[in-house]
Order: sequence, then structure tokens, then C-alpha cells
Amino acid sequence: MQHFKIILLTIFFLNSLNMFSQIKSSAYKLMLQNLLQHSVNEISVEEAHQLQKNNPQVQFLDSRSWREYEVSHVQNALWIGYDDFEICRVENIDYNTPVVVYCSVGYRSEKIAEKLLSAGFTQVYNMYGGLFEWSNEKFPMQNSAGLTQNIHPFDAQWGIWISHGNKVY
Repeated sequence: MQHFKIILLTIFFLNSLNMFSQIKSSAYKLMLQNLLQHSVNEISVEEAHQLQKNNPQVQFLDSRSWREYEVSHVQNALWIGYDDFEICRVENIDYNTPVVVYCSVGYRSEKIAEKLLSAGFTQVYNMYGGLFEWSNEKFPMQNSAGLTQNIHPFDAQWGIWISHGNKVY
């Protein structure tokens, strides 16, 4: 466990040096810098993907609407919602488990991450750029039928930030 904590600390130290450079679109980067409060630890989609591959204990939490989740989500992510989020949806997750929360771009997940930290979770990270950036980097997504490239863009205005994937409303 100590080894894992050192790895996480190293990732997040390096993350703080280059988080904003990970996003390729300068307009998307600027939008995220201004939209988010950066009130919780952030993890890039690249780092989140590596964490998912290297640590079977990490838990991804999807804080989008159920309809968005149905279209696609990070593999093995647990849907927890946003508007109707209740802490009981995560009651089976150990408070010391590394948790990566995401939504479309990071705003809703930042708010849920704050609630998880307030509830006592100790390793909570907001996936910077959200599922849009995950899709843009061509990382795997799934739905009930299996792997997919479909992604719910929330609406046409937010959909402009998706450069890879099939937009499904």
C-alpha cells in the first residue's frame, strides 16, 4: 500500500507540472481553466488511463446523467449521477480506495469529488477534461453492448469539444 501511495504522489506531482499542457485544444484548455474551480486533486485522462491499467482497485465514478452513461462510459465505471447523487450509491466502496470521478468535461465531477472528500474518502481525483477528453484521446469506452465509440455530447454547444467519437444525443 505504501508503494502505491508513493506512485500516486509522484503522478500527482508530475501532474501539477503539466496538467494544462495535456489538453491539445487551446480553446478547450482555456474553457476548462475558467470553468473549474480546481478545488480537488485533478488527474489527466492519460494518467487516469494508466492508473486504470495498473491498479485493479481504482474505482471510476460517472457523475453524468443516466442517459449519458447509457450511451458510453469508462470501462467498469460505476454510475452515481449528479442531480440526484446520494452518498449511499458509493457505500460499498472503501474510503481509502483510489477514486476517479468524471463527467463530460469535469464540472459536475468536481462537485461530486468535493462531496466524496467531505464524506471521508481519502483518494479522490477529478478527471481533467472529462469523458470528452477521454474520447478525444481514443481511450476505450463501453456501453451495455460492449466497446463503443459513441459519446453523449450533453448538447450541441458542449459537443464542439468532442473531436473523436460518434455523437449520440
